[in-house]
Parts: sequence; structure tokens; C-alpha cells
Amino acid sequence: QTLPGISGPLGFFDLAGFCGDNNGADGSATLGKVKFYREVELKHGRVAMLASLGFLVGENFHPLFGGNIDVPSYVAFQQTPLQTFWPAVVFVIASLEVFSVFTFEDPNVEGWAIRADHEPGTLGSNNRRWDPLGLAPSDPAEFKAMQTKELNNGRLAMIAIAGMIAQELVT
Repeated sequence: QTLPGISGPLGFFDLAGFCGDNNGADGSATLGKVKFYREVELKHGRVAMLASLGFLVGENFHPLFGGNIDVPSYVAFQQTPLQTFWPAVVFVIASLEVFSVFTFEDPNVEGWAIRADHEPGTLGSNNRRWDPLGLAPSDPAEFKAMQTKELNNGRLAMIAIAGMIAQELVT
């Protein structure tokens, strides 16, 4: 319960019970598993934040792929030229996921767990923080508060993009 992301009004909230796996000695999840779940939550939150922004911008600004998109987004999404665009998307995702491979624990020891010395959200095996704009505070307490804000915004973005897609499909 020392990881960032525990905030009010709910505090520590584990509705699905993922942190209650029976791999730990006291019946809870091991630290490696909890870090894996946090890493996954961060990735999905970051993708959802970008998707939410892209969804809103794409509705009003679409200079790519012909520009004249007068059909709902899900129809235009299916008409994207598969032979050029989607292999590039898969390549970019695979290139980014290569960094994750070096953070995993030995699968013979514990499957789907991250090493204890790895900090969730950093790149690769040497805990590099990617901060090209220099926005991350140097004070550890402020940095933890910023990480909590990122997690909460990511959680909201995951719900928001699901709502946007549902609304697009309904209307």
C-alpha cells in the first residue's frame, strides 16, 4: 500500500481482488505481481489518455487519410488502408513493448511478475524516467503525488474513452 495511486475518497480500492492472489506468504499478491498490475494499469491509462484526446481531436480535425470523413468514426476506422497503416501501428507497439521484457522476473520463479528493483512506469531495466520536458519534480513526495494524479487521470480516461466509443456506436 505504499505505491502511488491510493487516494480519497476510496483509499485502497481493489474491487476485483487482484491484490489478493494467494501467491504471497500471507495470502496477498507478491510485490512483483502488484507491480505488474500497476505497470499494466499505467500503460492502459496512458493509452486511454491519448485515445481520449485523439478521439476528440479526430472528430473535428482530420487531414489524414483523405480528409473528407463524413461517416461515423467506427465506419471510417474500418476503412483505413490496412496494408499501410496497421503494420506501422503494430511495429510501433512492438518497439515500445520490447522495454517491458527486461522488467519481468524469471518466469520459472514467478510468472507475470516484475522484478523488485523495477519502478512501474519507467522504461527498461535501468529505471529510466522519460521526462523530455523536465516536468517531474525532484522531491520524492511531490513526485509520488504527481504519479497519483497520473493514475487517477488514466483511470478516468479509461472510463471516458469507453463512454465515447459507446456513444459513437449508439448515435
